[in-house]
Amino acid sequence: MGLLYDGRTVELSRIQKKVEAGEALDDAELDALKRAASREGGPQLRTAVAQALLNADAVIEALQVLEAARRDFPTSVHVHLALARAAVSQEKWADAEAALLDALRLQPDDPEVLTAMAVLAMRRGERARARALVEDVLSRDPFHAEAQLLAGELRTPSGVTALKPSKGDFVQALLERLKQQSTPHLVQKQQLLVRLSRKGVARLDLETLYDDFLDSGRALDEGVATIGKEIAEKALALPGGKLQFLARVLPVLRDSSFLERAEGAVRREGPAGLWVFYAVEDPESVLYVPQGLLDAHRLGLDQLDAVAWKNLDARPAGVRAIELENGALRLSSAATGLWCIAHGDGHDGARLLTTRHQAAMEKTAGPGPFRVYLGLRELVLFCGEHDRQNAAKLEGLDAARDGIAGAWRFEAGRLTPLDEWSGV
Repeated sequence: MGLLYDGRTVELSRIQKKVEAGEALDDAELDALKRAASREGGPQLRTAVAQALLNADAVIEALQVLEAARRDFPTSVHVHLALARAAVSQEKWADAEAALLDALRLQPDDPEVLTAMAVLAMRRGERARARALVEDVLSRDPFHAEAQLLAGELRTPSGVTALKPSKGDFVQALLERLKQQSTPHLVQKQQLLVRLSRKGVARLDLETLYDDFLDSGRALDEGVATIGKEIAEKALALPGGKLQFLARVLPVLRDSSFLERAEGAVRREGPAGLWVFYAVEDPESVLYVPQGLLDAHRLGLDQLDAVAWKNLDARPAGVRAIELENGALRLSSAATGLWCIAHGDGHDGARLLTTRHQAAMEKTAGPGPFRVYLGLRELVLFCGEHDRQNAAKLEGLDAARDGIAGAWRFEAGRLTPLDEWSGV
């Protein structure tokens, strides 16, 4: 079967084979597959489009395609299987199991569904359950190719026990992983204490963690990475899964003095010697994203950065008039020439760098340039540069502990330290 695209024939069967092999499609092939799926309208090609998007790491778009397919074809086992496999690829175990149970309700004893459940069990470290599922499939179809491969992976070769890492090696590797992730932790006797974002401490038994690692059958690096990711998510009170994590990440603007305090946290250079860190939205505190969590979700810094700024743009803060007398701040019902961006969630400094909030500043306070005070993490103060009285008030303020020190000038989206501004 062929499709005509830009003067050349693209073989649909070849494209589907590339998708099944996990190969990335070029733009022409992906567009051809989308056209075929739209024309046919059935679940098979729509799930192929979703898999092609997953192969290209376009996770959000892929899941949108699959969710739409599930709404259109709620009784399609093929769609539920595709959803489960997508969830497994993102380590969203609960979502994967829910999709597979839906598939089993529609088609009990389906070997493809049972095999997918075995894969899920293996990825979760439930080797005994995976082995039972594989044996069930092979009892029905001894020549089932994927089940045969799984059976081979589940066999434990002789002599493997001697090659297993010791508990000491495992604990040392795990603690190093937690340090890299900037996950607050402490070892007391045989317990691992992990500080939780919402106050309190989680107590984890090291012997149990080691037993779970051995039962998983994973190599040391892989096992420690998986356990470290789970502990990081527990410490940050994150819902499991890449998409839930991305939905809550926001940028935070900090100065260079924060680098030592946030060892292992994800960051990139920002404007004027400042740094952009990334934090998970939380009503009680700013929870900085550790590099280990980024690695565990197989996310690049550019992808994280783009999503974080998009999330921030969707959580706007209004520009409000404010009064400042003798160091005391309060909102004002009348214009004072002094203004603030004051959402109060710890991300207002970053909001200063978004075109949406820059437009709001100019609409409310005029075209600028502005003098800016970043000394309070919870809000940003600014006034027109030529308002000498208010500018002097801002320059006379000291920075709070978590604020950014110094006097700043802001014009056309550019932030400059006042002592470096040449006036040209």
